[in-house]
Amino acid sequence: MLVSSIKIIVEKHDDGYVAYPVGMRGVVIGEGDTYDQALADVRSAIQFHVETFGA
Repeated sequence: MLVSSIKIIVEKHDDGYVAYPVGMRGVVIGEGDTYDQALADVRSAIQFHVETFGA
């Protein structure tokens, strides 16, 4: 599973941004002060999840 093939939702909240993949099992989430930070964080979390638990 490639990280680039997963749809990611990024939401803006009062205290920053939260990002999460659509349709992935398990808890995989990213956060950051900016859109780009949240997106980078969730991509890293997805990569870790896939490497640890498999696709």
